[in-house]
Amino acid sequence: MSDSTPLHLRELATTSASTPVAKSRPEFLIALGLAAGPVVALGFTRFAYALLLPAMREKLHWSYASAGGMNTANALGYIIGAATAAWWSRRFGARAVFLWSMVISALALLASASTGDLAGLAVLRFVGGLSTAITFVVGSALASRVHNGGHQSRSAALVGVYMTGVGIGVVLSGVVVPAALTAWGVSGWQAGWLLMGVLALVAVTPAVWASRHVPEATGAAAAQRGRAGLKLLAPTFAWYVLFGAGYVSYMTFVIALLHGQGMKTWGTATFFIVLGAASAVATLLVWGRLIGRLRGGTAPALVSVVVLVGVLPVLLWHGTVAAIVSAVVFGGSFMAGPTAVTVLARRMLPQHAWTSGIALLTVAFSVGQAVGPLISGLLSDSSGGIAKGLWLSVVLLAVSAAVALVQRERGAAEHRHQDAPTLVPVPVPVPVPVPADRSAAER
Repeated sequence: MSDSTPLHLRELATTSASTPVAKSRPEFLIALGLAAGPVVALGFTRFAYALLLPAMREKLHWSYASAGGMNTANALGYIIGAATAAWWSRRFGARAVFLWSMVISALALLASASTGDLAGLAVLRFVGGLSTAITFVVGSALASRVHNGGHQSRSAALVGVYMTGVGIGVVLSGVVVPAALTAWGVSGWQAGWLLMGVLALVAVTPAVWASRHVPEATGAAAAQRGRAGLKLLAPTFAWYVLFGAGYVSYMTFVIALLHGQGMKTWGTATFFIVLGAASAVATLLVWGRLIGRLRGGTAPALVSVVVLVGVLPVLLWHGTVAAIVSAVVFGGSFMAGPTAVTVLARRMLPQHAWTSGIALLTVAFSVGQAVGPLISGLLSDSSGGIAKGLWLSVVLLAVSAAVALVQRERGAAEHRHQDAPTLVPVPVPVPVPVPADRSAAER
């Protein structure tokens, strides 16, 4: 096949000739299989800590600052993992890195059940943060490639499917952890880590299948175009730092707040399950498609505002109704942030820069996640209690919404034209390597 044949025609002909079964796999199922990554990376390793925190604080005699410091250790690992994810991907291949980082995360979860030492647990949280960042960043890039055609809304919807893994993980941990705490009391925190580690190992199986059916990256281009795109994303970098600090403070301490308001173990479990279910449903059915239609910083700003509204009920009122309303609104919106960032990176960067672009954006996100819980924990240890610490989330989310509106969507058309020409739909399977009417195809 000649070099003048459009890139997407050459790819499709090659794939059809060599792997016809792979092309027939439904894109939805591939994205859903990749969603096993966020199940482990965020649903278990990141967010389930909030469920375990009250029992660990009581059993291990921690202050709120110490508890927040554990998440800071996790976030520091996340920063390093996100910063190096593109290098690991280039060195060993995206699929292998995605899968092995999941395995390491699962082992860190299992090991967390083996010690009550603060330093030891902090190291494991650090390792878990590092490996899960790599999982999430590389998985996001893989999800961006599930649909390599020119339909932006379709690609955004599939990225949304990938992000539903977070909600699924939250729901699963919302069942497993309270069951362990009910069976063994405050000592059940170790069983909670152990059970999630086992589930994380099981989750590797669908991830293996899905990663094998993701198209290879295409469209090598000049590195300076990727750097130019990253400069254009500067407002989104700033937004992601503020958003990360704001939302994670809530996720770290909200269960402790509800416990302080008198809610029992299964009440907080219900809250967590509703939050996770709302996240999965809204990300799958609402945000993926909505973000695909919004331009510039409109989607990130909208996400910040809705998340902010979700924080308010538990701060303004006590009781089950306020908690459930908060779970639905917050849960239904907080994972739309990574979805919006992934879609923006796909639009404004050439395809070869997607992994590194998403990685650098995730570093910004991780900086916010490292700082937020620590400051919130220090505020929670003061006279105002946990509520005072959580008001930090409201302030940060409000500022992040204003910053997001500065983002303009520029340069995307150029990158799509140069890296992924998809001017003419091509039927599948392709009967011959090169269309007979080449000139028509090239038009």
